[in-house]
Amino acid sequence: MPSSNVKEVEHIHCFGASLRFRLLRKRPPKKVRNDFSKFQSRGPAFVSGYSDDPSVNQALTSMAAMFVVAGGVRWRERRSALRAGPSGPSTAVVGSPQETYQELVDKSEYLRDQHWTKTFHASFMGGAYVGMAGLLSLVIGGNMASEFITQKAVFAALFPINLLLVLTTGGQLFTGNSATMAIGIYEKKCTTKDLIRNWSIAYIGNICGCLLIDAVARYTGMFTGGAQEMAVHTVMKKCSATFGQTVVKGIMCNWLVCMAVWLCTMAKDLSGKMVGVWFPISMFIAIGFEHSVANMFILPAGLFSGAPLSWGDILIKNLIPVTIGNAIAGAFVVGAGMSFSFGRLGKKEDKEDKEDKEEKEDE
Repeated sequence: MPSSNVKEVEHIHCFGASLRFRLLRKRPPKKVRNDFSKFQSRGPAFVSGYSDDPSVNQALTSMAAMFVVAGGVRWRERRSALRAGPSGPSTAVVGSPQETYQELVDKSEYLRDQHWTKTFHASFMGGAYVGMAGLLSLVIGGNMASEFITQKAVFAALFPINLLLVLTTGGQLFTGNSATMAIGIYEKKCTTKDLIRNWSIAYIGNICGCLLIDAVARYTGMFTGGAQEMAVHTVMKKCSATFGQTVVKGIMCNWLVCMAVWLCTMAKDLSGKMVGVWFPISMFIAIGFEHSVANMFILPAGLFSGAPLSWGDILIKNLIPVTIGNAIAGAFVVGAGMSFSFGRLGKKEDKEDKEDKEEKEDE
């Protein structure tokens, strides 16, 4: 091949290297960038043809394309090998934080595409599971102890079963979805419309599920004795705080609840999921934070048990501010925080640091 055509091959090799780095969304090394800049300065000659011989043009173009494609294939093979590890697929019982975050991103896409009837059904079941766990805690805690602090400890020990049931059966709660859908927005997988749609359906479904268990408990006469007293005492205490205090309690509560969801997602076996759920949920109950879906059950239970409050009281004094606090925690404290740590919100800073490091290495 003439020397001029050899130079053309070198130019194409440079072009292919630069393009391959761009396709992989990586910053090319300084040498490749400099060579490519010189190559670009040749102007339209590169576009119009590499030489006067059409066959040479076609051959050189094919070589450039093969270089780019082959490089991309080799990169994907190396990435797959690194992920698989030296002994095949990973058998770890706990995923990494990055893997856990990606699972939540994927879940946000799943929730986005889910038909509203399935979302409502999953949310209805989630609310019912919360109601069952709340009823269990009232019946046992209210009848086995006379002091409220002891009853609260029993409630904290028994109530976490609800989230385990929800997360292992595909149920949905507004509190968990508040973080998942927000993560989808931060990663540009969902829109604000998708978020509002999912939150609204999940919230309504949770209310219906909780009210069903309330109705069953009232019809079967379970709101009697210690359970009745505990329900009334709990509702009166929940509606005694100010609006701002209740919002803050809602923020702190859903922070812990979303951490329980995070740990449950990270765990790959049932025992790990149980441990991941139990401690954060027990924490928020023992401390006295406010969970909107749990209150969808306990507040009506208190009214059915004879608490001197109205439906308007429990909405204004508790459920509305708690819902606001839960949404803030899910969307901003956890959703934005995790996206900054492992997702798109933190990539800008990582990219700038990486470019500075590469510039220093090139020097």
